[in-house]
Amino acid sequence: MNILILKHFELGNYDVVHQWAEQRGYNAWIREATIGLSRKEFDTADLIIIMGGPMSVYEEETYPWLIQEKEYILEAIRQNQKVLGICFGAQMLAELLGGRVYRHDHKEIGWHRISRTGENHPWLQDLPEDFYSFQWHGDTFELPQGAVWLAQSEGCRNQAFAYNENTVGLQFHLETSPESVELMLHHWKDALVEAPYIQTKEQIVKEMDRSETAIGILYSILDRIAG
Repeated sequence: MNILILKHFELGNYDVVHQWAEQRGYNAWIREATIGLSRKEFDTADLIIIMGGPMSVYEEETYPWLIQEKEYILEAIRQNQKVLGICFGAQMLAELLGGRVYRHDHKEIGWHRISRTGENHPWLQDLPEDFYSFQWHGDTFELPQGAVWLAQSEGCRNQAFAYNENTVGLQFHLETSPESVELMLHHWKDALVEAPYIQTKEQIVKEMDRSETAIGILYSILDRIAG
């Protein structure tokens, strides 16, 4: 299986996904979308994983590389390739499929409870009804027409959706490791202001053991996708 992992910034925890692929004996490439992408690699990928990023999907004027990435991803969806979007990646999928992406009323930062809606998708068969995942986002999205709403949180209604059997977006960061959290807390400490859905640094560190369970959930999702 060939897996293309799209990178958008240095602090993302790409190694967790890459290690899963290596453990299963799959071929995986981490590619920086910000410096240009190979159409050939897109065409040969069995699974494309669009990872997170601090930018917004509607900022093409500031980040012109978004134009190429969106073009390639939309073609992959049309070709019925498997595509998984995480946070920024989920927002990109929502926009490409006709949904609106916009600045939310508040940010979600920290370990937040996610609840399933009762709808299902083959990739999420093993997802618990309620679980905790790390979050760090200020944008949200409307569900594209025809999409299935799969999960929600108290602070943000649209946490997961499926567009078809091979396209799924997850707003939350199951891939977050303690090391990547520490980096984000260091580089973006000014974002930890007092707000309803922003945890303090102390709260985030105290709940760091949730990472192991979250990564286990992610691996079960990836196994479903690969299977």
